Amino acid sequence: MTFVSSDILGKLGSLDRASADRAPFGIVKVDNEGKILLYNKWESELAGISPDSAEGKNFFTDIAPCTNNKLVRGRFQSGIDSGNLDLEINYTFTYKMRPTNVALHLMHDKVTSSNWVFVSKR
Repeated sequence: MTFVSSDILGKLGSLDRASADRAPFGIVKVDNEGKILLYNKWESELAGISPDSAEGKNFFTDIAPCTNNKLVRGRFQSGIDSGNLDLEINYTFTYKMRPTNVALHLMHDKVTSSNWVFVSKR
């Protein structure tokens, strides 16, 4: 069971910034290499990084390098490579912030061929 609302999951193909910014959790859309295509307000406030500064950068190496490991990036890449990415991980963010316990939901939406990192505080 994910913390991501069915409303958000149902419109990933047409999710605009305004809708993403209204979500009560982090929404990060990334390409297959992790380049950020959409970075919402909630995630921006959690990380202290503006959407303008984050978009176009790599999520795993530039914005959240604490996720550049086998547990997160490795599982993301394995899911992309296998065509089956949909998993939730309990994690602790440590980059540029006090250690923050979060749930990460890594997902590839087959309908829209898009990749997502959803973040919720635990």
